Amino acid sequence: MAQTVNLKGNPVTLCGPSLKVGDPAPVAYVVTKDLQEMAVGGISDKVQIIVTVPSLDTPVCEAETKRFNELVAGMEGVAVCVISMDLPFAQKRFCESFNIGNVTVASDFRYRDMEKYGVLVAEGVLKGILARAVFVVDRQGKVAYIQLVPEITQEPDYEEVLAKVKELL
Repeated sequence: MAQTVNLKGNPVTLCGPSLKVGDPAPVAYVVTKDLQEMAVGGISDKVQIIVTVPSLDTPVCEAETKRFNELVAGMEGVAVCVISMDLPFAQKRFCESFNIGNVTVASDFRYRDMEKYGVLVAEGVLKGILARAVFVVDRQGKVAYIQLVPEITQEPDYEEVLAKVKELL
């Protein structure tokens, strides 16, 4: 059965599998703000925090990206990627405007690979956009934590995410 989240209280169905803690983290390809292809998920020498957001041009996504940028400043052994469907040109402007340098911002516009994580909105006004979610992937490439934010218009629980990351470091 497909997962759902809410948009202003109304249920929205998502496309893709329902990943569980312990599952292999699928390798997904995204495009960075500098137009470089990049893989997220899978085995890595760092703990990965994969954050999906609808659009950096919304207040909640802006606040979330800034917050993750602050939270991981100086953290060793962690790679954070904030992924949206925004075009890389807009993402570059966003990063320059808000001095985002501790996280990688990338776009799923080309491959829509984040469907492998079950976070692609399947219906309604946000069809084709990513839902708000956070995945923590351990160095062995296993999903260690999932937070599918139940209401798209709300921020995730940052403390819960950081607690899991610190446990893995």
